[in-house]
Amino acid sequence: MLGESFDCAVRLVRESFAGTYRKGTEIPYVAHLLEVAALTLSAGGDEPQAIAALLHDALEDVPDRITPALIEHRFGGDVLAIVEACTDGTPGQARDPESWLARKEAYVAHLRGADTRVLVVSLADKLANARAIVADARALGPPFWKRFNAGPEEQRWYYESLRSVFTERLDGHAGAEVLVEDFASTVRRLSVLAAEAEVAP
Repeated sequence: MLGESFDCAVRLVRESFAGTYRKGTEIPYVAHLLEVAALTLSAGGDEPQAIAALLHDALEDVPDRITPALIEHRFGGDVLAIVEACTDGTPGQARDPESWLARKEAYVAHLRGADTRVLVVSLADKLANARAIVADARALGPPFWKRFNAGPEEQRWYYESLRSVFTERLDGHAGAEVLVEDFASTVRRLSVLAAEAEVAP
């Protein structure tokens, strides 16, 4: 099922994201990209979706190394369409606390009408992120939330909004049901930790 195109995408992200790490950690960022691809495949995704999963952050984080034209040339228009649909905000625009809420509101609204192929990749990404947040928030306590451009209350709103979209749009979608359930339970844990951080001294 996975061929040379997938191998090429792995090499591309490994090289393009070299020297980058998950926020506040020493975990190579490529680990997240591989996790999202694995989750996409576990939900029944095909090779183009898995490749898009590997590339889902490329236009946001390494636009000088991976461009839309490069993605389309190497992997095709289907992959490019999924990557662009999973991109949060506009490449090159500021990603700061002031723009955070508007970007997240726009992303949630966009997902409500997105193709299910896009939703599966986005779900895999957000599940990986939510799992990491829960693990780090448990380990580090309330100071952990200062890593982000928005506080725990805003993060809780965002992930609960995503949960609503994924639950509604992927209900009954073969393959994705387990990930939807996993995401819902992870978001419940995230929400409890966020609420605790909001009232922490």
